[in-house]
Amino acid sequence: MTNHPGSPATVLLSHVAPDGTARMVDVGDKPITARSATAEGFVRISPELARAIRENTVKKGSVLEVARLAGILAAKRTDELIPLCHTLPLEAVDVQASLEEGRVRVTATVRTQSRTGVEMEALTAVSIACLTVIDMGKAIDKGLVIEGVRVLEKHGGRSGSYNTAPTPPGVRP
Repeated sequence: MTNHPGSPATVLLSHVAPDGTARMVDVGDKPITARSATAEGFVRISPELARAIRENTVKKGSVLEVARLAGILAAKRTDELIPLCHTLPLEAVDVQASLEEGRVRVTATVRTQSRTGVEMEALTAVSIACLTVIDMGKAIDKGLVIEGVRVLEKHGGRSGSYNTAPTPPGVRP
């Protein structure tokens, strides 16, 4: 649905102005509350790359540590990457990258006290960390695949909490 004038079934969309142009939502009247979000994602890897990560022999360095740091940086810059995201004062960004059977698992938890949520910051952290795994491992494994990027939970704000079960080790998302 769009907000184009004259549409038979005009529905008000939060990021679309009455004239149909994109806009940033005005959150100025919303209360500042504690908000958090956790996301996860995976990079499917070959046994050769898994061995190189485990033995820390990837030529570009420690894949898991560099991916973790890339995720933290990405969360802090989400508003520069996604056009309609608000700039948020992040209080904490925790990114974890771990080697599992046949994949690297990345999780990110982001917290703030703000008027809008941090789901996009958590998802951006996970996505960029996964892309970093690909960048660092592509010389060993050309068939790397990102999969299962999703929000696991969010808390705070008008819509309350959302929780889903994390993907267990060995289970494909």
